[in-house]
Amino acid sequence: MFEAAEIGHKLGKNQYRREEPKLRQALLDAQYALLDNGTFPVIILINGVDGAGKGETVNLFNEWMDPRHIHTRAFGAPPDAEADRPEMWRFWQALPPKGRIGILFGSWYSDPILKRVMGHEKRAVFERRLERIRHFERMLFAEGALILKLWFHLSKDAQRRRLKKLQADPDTAWRVTKEDLAHWRQYDKFVPLCAEALRETSTGEAPWHVIEGSDPEYRALTAGRLLLEALTARLTGTAPPQSPAAPPPEASLDGRNLLNTLDYRRTLSRTRYESRLARAQARLNLLTRHKRMRRHGLVLVFEGMDAAGKGSTIRRLTRAMDARFYRVIPIAAPTDEERAQPYLWRFWRHLPGHGAAVIFDRSWYGRVLVERVEGYCAEPDWMRAYHEINEFEEQLADAGAIVVKFWLAITQAEQLRRFRERELTTYKRFKITDEDWRNRDKWPAYEQSVCDMIERTSTTFAPWHVIAANDKRLARTHVIETLCEHIEARL
Repeated sequence: MFEAAEIGHKLGKNQYRREEPKLRQALLDAQYALLDNGTFPVIILINGVDGAGKGETVNLFNEWMDPRHIHTRAFGAPPDAEADRPEMWRFWQALPPKGRIGILFGSWYSDPILKRVMGHEKRAVFERRLERIRHFERMLFAEGALILKLWFHLSKDAQRRRLKKLQADPDTAWRVTKEDLAHWRQYDKFVPLCAEALRETSTGEAPWHVIEGSDPEYRALTAGRLLLEALTARLTGTAPPQSPAAPPPEASLDGRNLLNTLDYRRTLSRTRYESRLARAQARLNLLTRHKRMRRHGLVLVFEGMDAAGKGSTIRRLTRAMDARFYRVIPIAAPTDEERAQPYLWRFWRHLPGHGAAVIFDRSWYGRVLVERVEGYCAEPDWMRAYHEINEFEEQLADAGAIVVKFWLAITQAEQLRRFRERELTTYKRFKITDEDWRNRDKWPAYEQSVCDMIERTSTTFAPWHVIAANDKRLARTHVIETLCEHIEARL
């Protein structure tokens, strides 16, 4: 994998002085063209062996281009403050918006490689983390990102000479840490494992570029030209095609589906409702204050047709919880800031740490529901979203989150009754809009989308619970009791 990066690539200083000003100008022009274009971000990953010029290249990119439009982030081992969130959480926070360049120094490759080299993780875990990285980069690519992955390499002897040279100069000795020296002693384990990681993650969407780091002039011009070529190709052409996702299942021949076969006739009397709700709320209160909840976060998702009772159910649920413990996140149309990022970005930013809860009133499932039905995204985009959502929720569960999802189902007739009631009740009129009435005309399309969604995204780590909600009292108690069961199972 690294043979061509150990043959002594070198450029003369005169050639570098001739080429460097032209390259700088071209990169600056391309950066401003990217800013004007504003339809995709550029994500540059900087990885490689210690002493190969990674830091110098990051500094050079910021010097050659306008640093006001470059987001530079360096990553080491995850700090303790991030240990209770999914491993990719911190990288989602660092993604650049459309029209900007993000330089990730270290990136999502460093931790899997180092932990495997040091023997802290088994091979199966390492391979699963690489698989997750491939899925992540495929999602970024499908969302429009240009990904440039640069690996800076040195042979073992070249790395030893480089580290000694840095140590010998008082002005640069600080750059060689005990960790760098420990990594050099592991070189014979480190490099073959890195080669495997690069082979497994160099894809058509996000290929690796290996650069020999021994000669500063060669290293700088090579990295700069790779960035310029990638930027120019994307600005003057179109994004490469994506591989198609598997299509959703066909509708059943007899017209029966998960929603229209629910039993909507069940009810709960007011007297029984009040006593049963009080017991369920008391049970939930004790569970959310249990000392073992400090090892878990709680992620609740509420979806349903308009007027299905999501808001009123959430209010009954939160009455049983300490207000310091939870946040309710109502999801509406994305803002301009959110549209400049992959669609899952606005949900990653709200994820709770251990001992906290987030309740989503509508959620990331908008991609496979309203965006699908209303045509806000193309078919390949919502079809691939099933896998991306499952991957997202699996990461939540792996990090200790208890993920519970509720679909509140009502019939068309019940929805019509509630719409009319809202129109006649002064303090409820704000809940009914022309959009709600228009959506009723697309009921069959939404119903099919919901059935496909549940079929594709109800998993052992994040199951769906479909609640017949024509009777609000029964639905509310059922939701809280089901949530308690999930928490008890995890504690």
